[in-house]
Amino acid sequence: MANLIVDSAFWQLFPDAQINILTVHGLNNEINEAQEPHFQALLNEAMEQSHQYLTADVFRENPVVAQWREAYTRFKKKRGARSSIEALLKRVDQGKQLSPINPLVDVYNSVSLAFGVPCGGENLAAIDGPMHLGIAKGGEAFKPLGVDEDEPALPGEVIYYDKIGAVCRCFNWRDGERTMLTESTTDAILVIEAINEEQRQRQAKATTVMKQRLQAEFNVAAQVETFTAAN
Repeated sequence: MANLIVDSAFWQLFPDAQINILTVHGLNNEINEAQEPHFQALLNEAMEQSHQYLTADVFRENPVVAQWREAYTRFKKKRGARSSIEALLKRVDQGKQLSPINPLVDVYNSVSLAFGVPCGGENLAAIDGPMHLGIAKGGEAFKPLGVDEDEPALPGEVIYYDKIGAVCRCFNWRDGERTMLTESTTDAILVIEAINEEQRQRQAKATTVMKQRLQAEFNVAAQVETFTAAN
């Protein structure tokens, strides 16, 4: 069974999109304080590389930011929702530090920044059935990280979801507590998103590096799957 199913309604909104997923099993995602300098260095290097996507004087005019903001005008969303890559780039633009969270999150954040593409990850064991990417009917249960109350998906919103409810809202804008990556995560699904051809070129490089980094950091081989409107 596929770990991701992309619904036809998504392709109607984003016919040029491509979604790459990497599935890994048998991870050890425990935080080792002795390894924190290593992951900090990984993030620092990625932040330095990300300056190539911040060449405009006005933040929102940088192509990576502008393209995703335009994409977010095509569907219903909560006020202030932004792509995960914009959130990371904004920290860099403001001179803020990015600190280690846990090894798997650090790896996908470093890849996201280095290649200017949104990346995310979910605990595969917490997902009920295959994960879908599609358009919300509205009301899909969702409890965001760090929030006490449920914040259900809006009708027409682009979401990842399973049989229980939403997994991640507005592409990779907001992750949920139920499927978050933790130190106890052993099986995970990682997502790398692109919505046009130029992004797809960077996405391909990001996928290769992500696979290499998963092997190097966790000694696991990732299964890679690619989803397009034609595939």
